[in-house]
Amino acid sequence: MGDTAPPHTGVWAGLVGQQDTIATLQRAVAGHGMTHAWLFTGPPGSGRSNAAIAFAAALQCERGFGCGDCHACRTTLAGSHPDVSITRSETSMLYIKDMRDLVHRSALAPVERRHQVMIIEDADRLGDAVGRTGNTLLKAIEEPTPKTVWLLCAPTTEDVLPTIRSRCRSVSLATPSPEQVARFLVERQGVSESVAAFAARASQGHIGRAKALASDEKFRSRRREVVALPQGLTSLGACLNAAANLVDIAKDETAVLTERSNARDVKDLEALYGDDRRSKASRAYRASLRELQHSQKQREKRRVMDVIDRSLMDIMSVYRDAIVLQTGASGGLVNEEVRGMVADMARRSTPEDNIRRIDAVFAAREQMMEFNTTPLLALEAMMVALRTP
Repeated sequence: MGDTAPPHTGVWAGLVGQQDTIATLQRAVAGHGMTHAWLFTGPPGSGRSNAAIAFAAALQCERGFGCGDCHACRTTLAGSHPDVSITRSETSMLYIKDMRDLVHRSALAPVERRHQVMIIEDADRLGDAVGRTGNTLLKAIEEPTPKTVWLLCAPTTEDVLPTIRSRCRSVSLATPSPEQVARFLVERQGVSESVAAFAARASQGHIGRAKALASDEKFRSRRREVVALPQGLTSLGACLNAAANLVDIAKDETAVLTERSNARDVKDLEALYGDDRRSKASRAYRASLRELQHSQKQREKRRVMDVIDRSLMDIMSVYRDAIVLQTGASGGLVNEEVRGMVADMARRSTPEDNIRRIDAVFAAREQMMEFNTTPLLALEAMMVALRTP
């Protein structure tokens, strides 16, 4: 299959701490253990989507190993290769019509005669789409055309329908260590060692967050604000204010991005129907506008929830650090820069108190993610449970 390359070069260079996964994928590209459907799993930020895209680039590579320099590698990594389809959900689900389009494209012959690669970044959101497309999607994954390869991504194998995961070869990605993340930021992003060390700890192995923390002072400032919340939860009023502040932080962070994407969507719809007044008064236009507005609301909700979820992980890290100090457990603090605050919290609580608080954070996440509870209500209940006497 051509030349070979060390795992840290070419299309694999952006995968941090994933040497075992890279070795498996490189062997598959070389023809050893290759199959038609793969399931990439790993915790948030581990790089499962990046691994799938790198694998797709290597499969399309003109030199046969993922050199990172040829036209096929560069266009795949940029998301513009004609034979690589990437489906990602900006809402809480993957829509049926998107899956039908994907199944149709998967049956087409590849333009450049290598592979037709179908990447689904949020395979854990496929449930409703599979149910309503019947066996079409399942059959496409189980019995693809000879040159079609499906690459699905999800947090764990249990998050994917059994009927889908049974058709895939599973690849599990690990959480990179702080040292690996810091080294990546210094060597690949040109970040100073001190900032890289902070971003690596604070991101808790999430590469995307580490990059944002290393490069954006506003991002770092928002995190400092969130990490300081637990210390101030000393009264009912403070708890309610903290919940409202957390929602406001999420809305502020997503507002500009949402406004831009919504304006772009409307502009595209206007261009589709033109300036003709009768076209815009048509039933088809009004239906398209309603569908667009619904999609925009779902997308905005997803973005806000993603920021809130990230904030909850930051809050949880404070209680984790307090337990580390209380028990003398090995390992450094995630929030080393506020060790004094964490130590004060540790003195005023017990490990059991902080375990219960971590449970309260998980309960709030479940209420919002699984039971669709209004974020403000779930966060108010959580903050009260976190209250310090």
